[in-house]
Amino acid sequence: MFSFCLRFWKVVVSIFLCVLMEVLFLKVFCDGPEAWSLGFQDVGDPVVEEIVFFHDQVLILLIIIVAVVLWFIAEAIENKYYDRQLVDGTFLEIVWTIFPAIILIFIALPSLKLLYLMDEVVAPVLTIKVVGHQWYWSYEYSDYEGETLGFDSYMVPTSDLVSGGSRLLEVDQKLLIPVQTHTRFLVTGADVLHSFAVPSLGLKIDAVPGRLNQTGVFIKRPGVFFGQCSEICGANHSFMPIVVKGVSIKEYVQYLDFLRNEG
Repeated sequence: MFSFCLRFWKVVVSIFLCVLMEVLFLKVFCDGPEAWSLGFQDVGDPVVEEIVFFHDQVLILLIIIVAVVLWFIAEAIENKYYDRQLVDGTFLEIVWTIFPAIILIFIALPSLKLLYLMDEVVAPVLTIKVVGHQWYWSYEYSDYEGETLGFDSYMVPTSDLVSGGSRLLEVDQKLLIPVQTHTRFLVTGADVLHSFAVPSLGLKIDAVPGRLNQTGVFIKRPGVFFGQCSEICGANHSFMPIVVKGVSIKEYVQYLDFLRNEG
């Protein structure tokens, strides 16, 4: 009995250490990609926060399951005449049938909720049209009294990067969006298939020529969020970065005036 309790507490300590390592080393949040980062980028959308929280729950659950299964395997290998109640019997078969079913239900319910939230576009205040080209992005603001304010966004070449810039991720013109505003993206392609993806905002939608796909975002805080085309769209596929900047309403209005003057 003493050896059984000792082995049980070893499993508990192992689980605790695994969870502690996950919290300390994987949760290195940042607004953009960082070298040697193993966790998610710092998110700016409420739905993505829920996705990250759901990921953490499932990861901890998986650590517990793996630890328990490894303990059973170790018991079977270590003891030639092990307790048959650990691996045999009607009660045990009922337990290891019901428990996995309950675990799957706890995983399925929040995942279905998140799938619904990701697909829902809440009454947008602002609509932005995104067009993928080989190999750059075009953005259009068309909600302002019939006028269309648009621009093309190209990657900044490595030779032109300023100190502190991110290689292959910086663009000459960022997409500015006001924070605390429900924004809808209408995404299409001008030539071939592209994919508009910004992980920290939960954006990933195909840009299909001849078709408009829509998705929504709600940026909670100011910040700069990086993404890239996630579809293999040709030779320069890896040179189509996306930079979304969350700004205040005042800065956004000033930016619209700038686009009008430029046009």
